[in-house]
Amino acid sequence: MLFVFTYICTFTKGACRIPKMGMTNKNLCLKNTAIKTFQPMKKSVSLLLIALLGIGFQLFAQQNKRPKLVVGLVIDQMRYDYLVRFADKYGDHGFKRLLRNGFHLENAHFNYIPTYTAVGHSSVFTGTTPANHGIVGNDWYDSSLQKIIYCVDDARYQTVGSASTNGQKSPYRLQTTTLADQLRLAQNMRGKSIGISIKDRSAILSAGHTANAAYWYEGADEGKWISSSFYLDALPKWVEDFNKNGKANVYLNQIWEPYAALESYTESIEDDNPYEGLFVGETAPVFPHDLPRLRKTNQNYDLLPQVPFGNTFTTDFAEAAIIGESLGSSSFTDFLCISYSSPDKIGHKYGVDSKEIEDTYIRMDLEIARLLKFLDKQVGKNQYTLVLTADHAAAQVPNYLKKLKIPAGYLDNNAFRSFVQKLALEKYGTKTLIENISNHQIFLRRSTLNDLGLDIRKVENYLADAILDFDRIYKTVTAHALQNTSYTSGILHLIQQGYNQKISGDIVFIPKPATLGGYYKNTGTGHGSGYSYDTHVPVIFYGKGIRKGHSKKYHPIIDIAPTLANLLQIEFTNGNSGTVIEGVFK
Repeated sequence: MLFVFTYICTFTKGACRIPKMGMTNKNLCLKNTAIKTFQPMKKSVSLLLIALLGIGFQLFAQQNKRPKLVVGLVIDQMRYDYLVRFADKYGDHGFKRLLRNGFHLENAHFNYIPTYTAVGHSSVFTGTTPANHGIVGNDWYDSSLQKIIYCVDDARYQTVGSASTNGQKSPYRLQTTTLADQLRLAQNMRGKSIGISIKDRSAILSAGHTANAAYWYEGADEGKWISSSFYLDALPKWVEDFNKNGKANVYLNQIWEPYAALESYTESIEDDNPYEGLFVGETAPVFPHDLPRLRKTNQNYDLLPQVPFGNTFTTDFAEAAIIGESLGSSSFTDFLCISYSSPDKIGHKYGVDSKEIEDTYIRMDLEIARLLKFLDKQVGKNQYTLVLTADHAAAQVPNYLKKLKIPAGYLDNNAFRSFVQKLALEKYGTKTLIENISNHQIFLRRSTLNDLGLDIRKVENYLADAILDFDRIYKTVTAHALQNTSYTSGILHLIQQGYNQKISGDIVFIPKPATLGGYYKNTGTGHGSGYSYDTHVPVIFYGKGIRKGHSKKYHPIIDIAPTLANLLQIEFTNGNSGTVIEGVFK
């Protein structure tokens, strides 16, 4: 209002004088000429005042539309079908509340290969794919350093909260901004952003470069939350207090039993089966799992993330963060990412059809209900906006599918490496041509190519064709093809979206459907492919500004970030390639 008043005074200067506050009419000394000059302007000034007030109210209303808190909730390895498959086991206040009152996508997919944790979190919150944001795996081969690097390792920083090196991390390899970064920039670095996850990569890559903090779990003999000097010099008091509360011990000193009667878990296969892994010290993969005994043979606190209580522990910490950082209580919008890592670890061990997975999601539903109730009370109903999704899904255990006569199998990594080396030796007479094979990519040694005077394109083409003869290999493509051809659909399009010219290898190979790497042997499950079982995940928008509804249209996962940016009325992330999802907003 001060802005409007000042403008009118300036506009009418020389024609009238604005009376001082407290003056009576008899004190006014306006000349007749001034009055005459002012009279024709009354209508114009009134219209101007109305217009300016309208703009002011519009800006106020726009600011008021923003939620106090945005919550990005990621459930690691959650398949879309878990929403439907276990629906009868869910209560009314968790997943069903979100589905009932939010807007959900029934056909949301990751639109790139590979579907791994670091890549998924990066893509969800940057609104783009590895081709742009640069996170091409959890770890990958760096040809310039000639070694495997981990996505968030950064020796320039130190651990905060522990004497270990587990906090030497940062998001510097992430080449684009995140939604949280853009929100902070839009508010002149006011408003807070926090990332929380048992996994360091999930916390760091979600929150981005400008986060006030990211926290992750340190197991072994610690059982506490830590961070990096990239964010903080010391843990806040609320984190120190949480680390002293002994909750990790409470959870590990109880037995993991089914939440409901085991015979009611009819959406999963028999409990005792040959497709599930074992904790060290167990003889059968069956309930109950004696955690007090097992922690002694499974690296103590490392056991917590591998059971559903790791989710409970994460919710505990998220609630403490909301209180400790006063998130959602200021005039600026805060951002909180919560990534639940335990479902992924449980899925890797037991597979998607296990009793353990069914029990995990029954309990996960309770965590969602608990978190929503807390947000209602702490931030206020209709004062926060939440999006729930996953970083990837998961395959069924190949051996289980084979039992059902469905084509499936395992790729023997060692045998494949020997096969490729043999091809190079027989064709080019050297064992040094193949520099590295990892993440379904082959890296050629440039020095050997130069020494032998080989044309890299011809070598790429030869090997790409030849390795198709290896069992369980479905498709191959060369770097030069990816760099010079625009693929608009199919598996090659997904490869291209996940291919980063600066980082990725010279040949990309894709296994057949329902194929896992040899790491998994005969039990448990994995992910990483571009097949629908790895790409199809839930996406649910809920809360302030979100209407009730759903969509059956295909949406790539990279549409989440621009949609939330549009809700917040802020600039898209600087690498954005997604689009705003229509129909989400009220």
